[in-house]
Amino acid sequence: MGFHTFPVDRAEKLEDESRYRYCSREELVAALSLSGAETVADLGSGTGFYTDDVAPFAGKTYAVDVQSEMHDIYREKGLPEGVELVTASIGDLPFGDGELDAAFSTMTYHEYADDAALAELARVLGSGGRLVTVDWSGNGDGESGPPTDERFTLEEAVAHHEAAGFSVDVASERPETFLLAARLD
Repeated sequence: MGFHTFPVDRAEKLEDESRYRYCSREELVAALSLSGAETVADLGSGTGFYTDDVAPFAGKTYAVDVQSEMHDIYREKGLPEGVELVTASIGDLPFGDGELDAAFSTMTYHEYADDAALAELARVLGSGGRLVTVDWSGNGDGESGPPTDERFTLEEAVAHHEAAGFSVDVASERPETFLLAARLD
């Protein structure tokens, strides 16, 4: 896959509410199934568009992005209470074993997905930890998002998650995206 990052000079696009067409706040929060006390990480948080949506439903939320410039933009926008910025790659997270109760990524899985990143996510999520992935589908038409040859299909993403020790609870294909909700046993 491409393993690229979203260009910082286009960061304003990450604040476009038309993104809810592909994943609504309600859909994301429901898939995470939070009680309000959990420690959650947004993987590839960018400017915090979805971090802002999830943070009120969690105890602590980490906005994880490999680009510190994205954090600068998020800081300027204003961080909600309980959000902490973390500059790291998904394959090398600065969290202890089982420190996270849940993690999610929206439209970034294709940027980091490999065996090492999924193994790292399994390490930092505790038993029963939930991982929600919404990403551009390799079966999509390519009307938005990266080129289709830089995307994974839902079937490929399910196989990646299961190989890393996750049980997949929800696997849903949509016109341009997929939603996958999994947990560690």
